[in-house]
Amino acid sequence: MPIREFNIFRRHKRQYIPDLQAVELTPLFRGRPVIAEEIIPEEEERIMNICPTGAIQSSPTRIDIGKCVFCKECEFVLPGKITFTHDHRLAANSRENLIISAGDKNPIRLDPEKMRKEIRSYFKYALKLRQVSAGGDNSAEMELNAAGNVNFDMGRYGIEFVASPRHADGIVITGPISENMSKALQICYDAIPEPKLVILCGTDAISGGIFAGSPSIDRSFLEKTHVDLYIPGNPPHPLTIINGLLDLIGR
Repeated sequence: MPIREFNIFRRHKRQYIPDLQAVELTPLFRGRPVIAEEIIPEEEERIMNICPTGAIQSSPTRIDIGKCVFCKECEFVLPGKITFTHDHRLAANSRENLIISAGDKNPIRLDPEKMRKEIRSYFKYALKLRQVSAGGDNSAEMELNAAGNVNFDMGRYGIEFVASPRHADGIVITGPISENMSKALQICYDAIPEPKLVILCGTDAISGGIFAGSPSIDRSFLEKTHVDLYIPGNPPHPLTIINGLLDLIGR
């Protein structure tokens, strides 16, 4: 082995992760929130007013992680009553399952009753995806790229990104869907053969994030399209992405 490569390996050690479904992230990671049941109305109002995306709802106190940017401002205001755990398994196949209520400590998992049966039948061992940045800021896009690097190696499960929608089984959307990308997104989706998946990756894609309500975005595509997987995060961690996809295809 050349000296340069040997020294890099010596400094970095082995970075490959053998089992992506058994990894625990550092407590510094901002994952699934846990909300105490004893939050009073005055406290609710304080954290609702400070939330930049309107992710916090009242009676009972709830956090919509499809809107949440994981800034932790609500935890800073109410330490001990709101805690962001380091649980990175956040993906769901139902929009409602992204809403965490006070007292709910259950992990987020996919609902088998709401899953199309052909997904696991067709895509369990090979899934090719076309990624479309629909006005994204390149953060979620970078994490999707990282999911395929030497550390995570998503390709070992047969999950890969392809250049052409005609070679894809589904589409991964990042960004809030800007007006000038809405038609391009529809064209890309139409070019994918049936049955095709739609996956929303990141807070912006799921809810519009901080851009929700802007006249510069056009989310009409989602009003007429079934979404198979929601992957929250701002941006999502590669492990959130990979484990969400593995749960979807039944691996």
